Amino acid sequence: MVLSSHLSLSDSTDRNGTAVASACPALRCDVVGSRTSSLREVSGAIVFSGLVQLVLGVSGACGWTARRCGPMVLAPSLSIVGLSAYKEAAFFCSANWGVALLLVLLTVTFSQHLGSCRLPCCVWPFAQGGSAEMSVPTLRTFSVLLPFTSVCIICAVLSHLRVPWDSLELATEQLPWANSTVRSPWLRIPYPGGDGQSWHHHRPLPGPPSPIASPSAAGEGGWPLLTPRALAVGIVMAIGGSVNSVGCYVLCGRLLRAPCLPPDACNRGLCTEALGSLLAGLLGAAGGTASSIANACASSLTQAGSRLSVQVSALVCVVLGMSPRLAGLLTRIPLVVHGGVLCVTYAVAVGTGISYFRYADIDSGRNIFIVGFTMFMALLVPRWLSTAPVHLATGWVPLDLLFLSLLMVPVFLTGFLSFFLENTVSGTLEERGLLTNLAARRGDRCPRGERDDISRIYRLPAGLRRLLPPSRCKAFPCCFLCPGREWEEEEEGSRAAEEGTAATGEGMHLLLKASTVEMQSERRPSETETPVWHVAA
Repeated sequence: MVLSSHLSLSDSTDRNGTAVASACPALRCDVVGSRTSSLREVSGAIVFSGLVQLVLGVSGACGWTARRCGPMVLAPSLSIVGLSAYKEAAFFCSANWGVALLLVLLTVTFSQHLGSCRLPCCVWPFAQGGSAEMSVPTLRTFSVLLPFTSVCIICAVLSHLRVPWDSLELATEQLPWANSTVRSPWLRIPYPGGDGQSWHHHRPLPGPPSPIASPSAAGEGGWPLLTPRALAVGIVMAIGGSVNSVGCYVLCGRLLRAPCLPPDACNRGLCTEALGSLLAGLLGAAGGTASSIANACASSLTQAGSRLSVQVSALVCVVLGMSPRLAGLLTRIPLVVHGGVLCVTYAVAVGTGISYFRYADIDSGRNIFIVGFTMFMALLVPRWLSTAPVHLATGWVPLDLLFLSLLMVPVFLTGFLSFFLENTVSGTLEERGLLTNLAARRGDRCPRGERDDISRIYRLPAGLRRLLPPSRCKAFPCCFLCPGREWEEEEEGSRAAEEGTAATGEGMHLLLKASTVEMQSERRPSETETPVWHVAA
């Protein structure tokens, strides 16, 4: 969206005669096709996507689906996440492949070759009393920040010396935000119904720039515009964002070797992102809130799984959001730096997806077909539609946008096809990779230590525990957001298994119970001793 904002505001049609967005001649303009109207429509789509995500999280649908995604769903989905970003990474790195390879080389060296290097000057209190201390693997912890900062400094020095190194510099200088940082105010408090897009103005106001934006300048956009097109796009944003976010949850837990993701944690995360999207849409933002694959993969390189780091980064984002001039510095980051980071982080997503194949019988013809078909179609369908989108012309633009947007997302195609085939094509639990997990999750076999780890890692913060006492957690909708519900379901399933109420057989249903693994777990008792993989999507 940022790269497409270089369209001329004075032209209303392109060379082919296609209508494009034009400038709004007045404040709060509602002319169809104007940029202000388009941004309001985007904000409306973001608000609606937040509502849809909130429903998915509060109703427990997100955790229900995530709990029924096995290795044959996670493996192709996570693999295609990384493979689908190679075009963007190659485009960003094409600005200067030497600089991009330097960043990749430094990141790999710090995180892999020198990952165990400990500096005596960097210590961290190990005991609560502070008497015992341990050194921190500094280079691994800063394996992303140090290369990022170093390469940015090198690029700044080359630009200051006027050394031609960026092949995309001429294109990026024409973007409207390229030279708007110095004209942006230091402070702007966003409010619902306001416009946070004043940096789109190209003509500087007479006189020196004001240090604080005036209310009239901040309130030009108006409220979000809900149209059929916005509703259709909002549904697509909610579905795609939910699949991406849940994948980030699983990816982060897997890379940090955390216990399996409980459904309540998945529901809480999606509800929090939904509230963020609602607030972003009301404030006139052009993007919602979702988890980042790159951030989740970066945790594998740094092995930093602290909530404090996430809270600090959120606080920094809030400060940047209220200071357009400081936030404008982010646009100064060279595109080649983004490309180098994508090359390293998304490679981790591909490797994590491949690692899930070891839990299933990859030699099975069923599994070979599911993996090959889903990944091939996820790359084929978007390519076909990008060359000939007219094949989806139904006659109603919102419906066209809905189908076209969904089918152009490789992650959604992979997740949908693999989930459908995995739960409809007949296959044994051992073949699907579910034998180990379901046998270990029976109420009488789940180790107490694992429950304690899950309760400690995924428990509610202290503030939320006071707002959600056990009495409230039993009522809807808090029953799907509070921890502990999954253990009750497992105990009920265990009691049902002991009474003989559940039948055994092939694992080909969406609603699998723990008792379906009795006969097969007795056939291979050694499988129950292997580590439990993370069941989520």
